[in-house]
Amino acid sequence: MSEAAERLSAAFSTHRGTVSSFDAHIGAGEVADRATAQTWFFHCTRIADGSRSIAEGTDVEFEVAPGPNGLEAVGVRPVPN
Repeated sequence: MSEAAERLSAAFSTHRGTVSSFDAHIGAGEVADRATAQTWFFHCTRIADGSRSIAEGTDVEFEVAPGPNGLEAVGVRPVPN
């Protein structure tokens, strides 16, 4: 399967990963997908609880959906310990 096809198929499931970076000043970050080893961009407005901030290293669940610049992580929410 091509990389583009793999990324598109990712849009139809819930993923788990870790916030690998987050810049509060810019309001954006990346989450590393545990299952696929892909990194997904996310904007602070895509954090599910509306806080617009999340710490690097936080374990999260998320979905993948089309955004203004391609596929991105949405509904980013911390996984309860």
